[in-house]
Amino acid sequence: MLCGTRAAAAGLGWLLLRSGSGSGSGRHGSGMAARVWLEPGYKCLSDEPVRVRVGGLSPLQPVTMRAGLSDEKGETFGSAAFYRADERGELDLNRSPSLGGHYTGTEPMGLFWSLTPVKPFSRLVKRDVAGSPLRVHIEVFDGHDGDPQERPLASCVNERWFMKEGVTRIPVREGRVRGVLFVPPGDGPFPGIIDMYGSVGGVVEHRASLLASRGFLTLALGYFGYDDLPKDFLNLDLEYFEEAVNLLRHHSKVKGPGVGAIGISKGGDLVLSMTTFIPHVIAAVSIGGCNANTLGNLHYKNITLSGLGITLDRAKFCESNLVDISEVTNNPKDDENKDCIIPLEKAEGHFLFVVGEDDKNWNTPLFAQQAVERLKENGKNNYEILTYPESGHLLEPAYFPFCYASFHRLVGLPVIWGGQMKPHSIAQIDLWPRIQRFLKKHLEKQSKL
Repeated sequence: MLCGTRAAAAGLGWLLLRSGSGSGSGRHGSGMAARVWLEPGYKCLSDEPVRVRVGGLSPLQPVTMRAGLSDEKGETFGSAAFYRADERGELDLNRSPSLGGHYTGTEPMGLFWSLTPVKPFSRLVKRDVAGSPLRVHIEVFDGHDGDPQERPLASCVNERWFMKEGVTRIPVREGRVRGVLFVPPGDGPFPGIIDMYGSVGGVVEHRASLLASRGFLTLALGYFGYDDLPKDFLNLDLEYFEEAVNLLRHHSKVKGPGVGAIGISKGGDLVLSMTTFIPHVIAAVSIGGCNANTLGNLHYKNITLSGLGITLDRAKFCESNLVDISEVTNNPKDDENKDCIIPLEKAEGHFLFVVGEDDKNWNTPLFAQQAVERLKENGKNNYEILTYPESGHLLEPAYFPFCYASFHRLVGLPVIWGGQMKPHSIAQIDLWPRIQRFLKKHLEKQSKL
């Protein structure tokens, strides 16, 4: 079977990152000095937009805008779009439409969210969130088919940081709890959040650090594949997560008594279980999560939720060794899976279900529908649901580059995450502030129990 790979992943061998390039200008055929600059400045948080402007071009001059970065592993990501200057020889990406390339239309941040790996199926993950930014090199070339090995007409560098000045990063190794705590500047109190990712394992820090930069005291929590934690999640006990909740809510700068939780993929069903069974988790954001406990067993006191199984025969093998696993996970409502379903109706907290309609990791739209039906059947209305067409599994903070496919730790091969680049990226821009508003609504106005 052939599955549609991303055409954008091909043909990026042209990308040349100039390690010494900064803001600058050059002369082109007309003898004018071109310049590219960013507003409000060259440094920002990675979830903030910048305005890209170019001046000093010829009237109606065709140009190619290119962006590129190298991650901490040396993997290179690049994007390109074709533009035409206005009658004054200027470009403003807030107003000027792209005529082709990685995206079309007026997309002010298109060069950033369309950054695509030169090596297929690489996933951009920022590990050192405290010490270095993502440095995105932006270059302007003459024409729509010019040789990128030529000297650019103009170039600059955008430093995209993950920690606001004053945010403190604190490694956590207390009791059984392992993770990293991010504390906003100031005296607080701040809403407390536990942040978890999925089968990637370890501790993923980039979303937690951004949440702290937005005023949430956030614990990026590891639960397997990190330090002395279990090597897998085949048997997890919810008391570990409860210990993390208590550690967080007893922090002197956390506004209690309740805290929130955000998780994606496997982390998405874990935050649903936490809100269901742990009284002090009062708000949960489940991104691409399941309404059942997935894969391994989850234990809490005298309760065990079995792990929802998979049927490997339903995997679809595509070109380039890609695997489509969207139909592999079993249906929670099948009779044999009733012991896997999370009893969400027991929760007193609030849920935000986030659904990418083109999620290829598993059937997120079905899982969210079943979760909402169960809550309604039990007279509960403590939920919100956000559904994004043509969006995939990996919904990240705003402006984070789109990832269509990457290596899956459990599968052992690259898998398709789903989504189309432009609508998925627009969904991320819409989702990120909505997540923050949901968490603030339920955490900032709580009263003491």
